[in-house]
Amino acid sequence: MDDIRHRIPEAQSGRFVQKLRLHMRDSGLSYRTEQTYIHWIKRFIHFNKLRHPTEMGTEEIERFLSQLSVERDCSVNTQRIALNALVYLYKRFLGRDTESLNFKPARGPRRLPIVYSPAEIKAILAQLEGLYRLQVELMYGTGLRSAELLSLRVKDIDFGSNNIYVRSGKGNKDRTTMLPQGLKPELRQQIRRVALLLAQDRNDGLGEVFLPEALARKYPSAARELGWQFLFPSAGIGTDPRSGVRRRHHMHASTLTKHVRMAVRKAGVHKPARTHAFRHSFATHLLESGYDLRTIQELLGHADINTTEIYTHVVNRGGRGVLSPSDRLRSDNLVTDKNPEYRVMASIMQ
Repeated sequence: MDDIRHRIPEAQSGRFVQKLRLHMRDSGLSYRTEQTYIHWIKRFIHFNKLRHPTEMGTEEIERFLSQLSVERDCSVNTQRIALNALVYLYKRFLGRDTESLNFKPARGPRRLPIVYSPAEIKAILAQLEGLYRLQVELMYGTGLRSAELLSLRVKDIDFGSNNIYVRSGKGNKDRTTMLPQGLKPELRQQIRRVALLLAQDRNDGLGEVFLPEALARKYPSAARELGWQFLFPSAGIGTDPRSGVRRRHHMHASTLTKHVRMAVRKAGVHKPARTHAFRHSFATHLLESGYDLRTIQELLGHADINTTEIYTHVVNRGGRGVLSPSDRLRSDNLVTDKNPEYRVMASIMQ
């Protein structure tokens, strides 16, 4: 019993977790990733009755991951996140081999993405105004994830080359996507708002924005420059949970989600309200317009073309472009030249 009491603070909330946090920060992990990994590592320790990680190994990792799949019925992504956390713990922090893990993988059903039609997009946008309309139209017009949208800096909008630069996107990869021409005036106006807000913050003795540690060390004055400010800053000043520095971060994702949910409901769209649905709609509508999968893959930042191919299942082609036998049967009973619906179906069948 005394031995267990000695191990609990070390493995759970004391020096061990603190050292692990510092290691993650030195490695450049984002704050969100740090929190997620710490959560799963603590669950792993609890699952193994508070044993210290150095006393465990491959067998305990396999049992924990299999339990998530079999008993908890977790999704593939959830199991993968837990695996990444434990691989970081053992391979990068403790320097121990985690190869040849043998656990039961989670198997989730393949879900088709939620896609809004162009008419539904228009109806949703009509229910939004100002900043939130710009954000939603930018997601739909570029294929950005909501996290990528909110992480944009002023310097990432390149009006000269008509590009938007996505820095450290999913998988910590950079990419570019197109800058919608119709949104240029609104984006210029938004940058002017950010400049005014920065001037106000500077007058209050603030104005510094978060930068990754390597950049902050290399360019110490960059944190107060307009180019590094978030394109969509938060309404208030907050305290950095890591450094304790008071600064203005970007808008919280929940704010955008709430306005999207209200707009979808008011628009009378009977589909789930998801910010990610605008990214799905972007890809699907490009595919319907005749753009090839490789181009769409690059714009979305997918590592594997198989991920992009999911959109071939939801394009507006009525069952993969096949004319329903019911429609063919009905077309035989329509008056040819006087019925516009017949002319549409006739052109499809040709």
